[in-house]
This record gives sequence, C-alpha cells and structure tokens, in this order.
Amino acid sequence: MSKKNDTQKNVVIVGGGFIGSAAARELSQKLDPARYKLILINKRPYYVHLIAGARVTVADEPGLDDRSLIPYDKLFVNGNGSFLRGNVTAIEESAPGKGGVVVLDDGERVPYAALLLASGSSWSGAINFPESDDEVREHIAEWRKKYAAAHDIFLVGGGAVGIETAGEIKDAFPNKKVTIVQSGSMLLNSTYPDKFRKNIERRVRQRGVNIIFNEFVDEFPAPGAVGVRTRSGKEFLTADLVVPTFGARPNAGFVASLGSDVLTDAGFVKIKPTLEVVGHPGVFAAGDIMDWKEQKQAGKAPAHIGVAVPNLLSFLAGQPQNKAYKGSIEMVVIPIGKYHGAGYFDVLWGISVGNWVTSILKGRELFVGKARTDRGYPA
Repeated sequence: MSKKNDTQKNVVIVGGGFIGSAAARELSQKLDPARYKLILINKRPYYVHLIAGARVTVADEPGLDDRSLIPYDKLFVNGNGSFLRGNVTAIEESAPGKGGVVVLDDGERVPYAALLLASGSSWSGAINFPESDDEVREHIAEWRKKYAAAHDIFLVGGGAVGIETAGEIKDAFPNKKVTIVQSGSMLLNSTYPDKFRKNIERRVRQRGVNIIFNEFVDEFPAPGAVGVRTRSGKEFLTADLVVPTFGARPNAGFVASLGSDVLTDAGFVKIKPTLEVVGHPGVFAAGDIMDWKEQKQAGKAPAHIGVAVPNLLSFLAGQPQNKAYKGSIEMVVIPIGKYHGAGYFDVLWGISVGNWVTSILKGRELFVGKARTDRGYPA
C-alpha cells in the first residue's frame, strides 16, 4: 500500500446515521488512502440506531441501549477513514466542481474535494436524541420514567413511529391506557393501500390501543400537566403523557448555504438522478434529505449508496457518472411490540405479512445485530 502524503484530498461525509455510516464503510474500502482522506462528520459521538429508538426509550431491555449506540471506531475498514465529531452549519464552495470547505459550529473548517450529504431527519418526542453521550443516556432514562409513571398516554401521530411506540408501551406496560391521535381517517399514509392500512388498524386495536381519527393536537401540555385538548375542542382530562410521534423534517438547513435554489420549499435537497446536488458537481446527497417522492426509510439505504458512492468515485476520477437512481419499491414492516405487527411489500400483487413474519423480520431484534455487524462490531 502506498504511503500517505501531503497531497491527499479529503472526501467528507456529513451525517453518521444509517446511510452516512454505511457509505463511510463502503468508501473506506474503495478510496485509495494514498490519495484521499475519508472524514465522517457527525454531531453525536456514535451511530444511534433509531429503528430501536421506541423500545430503548419506553423500558429498560438489558443491554439494548448500549448495543443500539454504536461507536465509529470499527467503522472504517483497515483504518481507512476518520471520525470528526461536530455540527456542520455551512458549506462554502470554492467553485462548482472544485471542492470547498464545510464549516462547523465551533468555527473549524474542513476542506473537501468531494462531499456526501447524509444528515438525515430531525425527529420529535422520545426519539429526538440529544448530542452528547451523557445527554443521550439522561434522555433515555427520563423517557423511561415518563412512560412508567403515566397512566393515560396519548401518541400524536399514527405513522410507523406512533404505531411502534404504542406496541412497545403495551409490551412493557400491558395495563396502561394508550391512544393514538391521527390527523387522517386511517393510520399511515396513502403510499400504502387502504386494505393494508385497515389491517394495521385492526392489529393495533387488538393490542388494546385506542385510535382517534381526524384530529390534531396543536398545543402539547407542559411537563407534569394532565389533560389535552384537540383542535376541534375535544378534551381528554386524564391524559397524563402526550408524546409527539409524527413525521420527521429533513435536517438540511445548512445546505442552503450553497444557494437559495438548493432546497425545496419543504426543505429537501434538489438532486439529479445521479444523486448529485443540482448545480453543484461533486456534492452528493442521499437518504432522508434528498428530494425524491418516496417514503424516507433506512431500507432504501443500499439503493441510495449504490448510486451515490460509484458516482462520487467517478467524479473524483474525472469520469462520467453512469449510475442513476430510479427509485425503490415501497415496503414497510411495522412491529406492534415484539410478537405482533404487519408488513407490506409493493411487489407482484402487493404482498402483506402478519405477526409471525413481522416478528421474525424486525420485531424481536429490530435489526440491531445487523446494524452492529455492518459497522464492524459483533452482533
């Protein structure tokens, strides 16, 4: 292997979540370390496996929190890469296609020759994890106390997060009252067929979870307050824990530093099918932040990485980018606790699965073992 030298250029990944860390591991195997330094920047000191977030924050399953917070020290194959903890606030481009620097909130400036943006989503409620290890551990402990102390829990948002949280609460505390408040007339959204949405509703109700459709909660009670009021004026006087479980927002505000036309009105990054940011050669985006009409899910990571990484390498080599993203099939697997749930795969005539398959695929283990092995750790 060639020795490293001062002419090395930086390849920078912003965001160490599901896609960012997986892309870093792949690039650590494909970049020539004699020519390029791979740098992964993330605001937390480790990868947080959000798929396990609801279970981790509801109750203490021995060892799960430690196994779901995965350090980056084994991520880079043969040590071909480094981790920098920091929060990127801006990108300063030297010229289109000529690299630039990313600017951190502490003022540090990191040059790049090519850049992959994978900063993910900003969540609310229990899975809105803070940034330092101490704060993350405290956050987890505080939410466990909240769930344990509550008697009448309202989950505001009937998507996958709300449904999975309801299932975790029912597993840990079978006798607690749990209600999902959903803005629409069915759970989930119209990406999935009505038949499946009704199926998941039936399974949620079988677990003893109440559902209120066509309602909104605009004001969340202060900590310790009891009672909640919906937009239509209905009052639920015994609600003693109200948790936001609605959808996430793209964590891409800093990308606007590239120009006012880089983000959509909804805050997503405008991309070409090559996953290169429109108007900014050598800057790529993948995962939740990219403007593509599809559900934002970790399961789409391999398809995104399979386009972004080869095209980034082609850019560095001065070659045409021949990979184009054509979308991914829509699929969802939603545990309602460890041994209940349903899944849908938009293939053939549309395939649905029930409790047993959902439990085997996801419910029991939440892909924690795979997340660990994919990042260099034993399952």
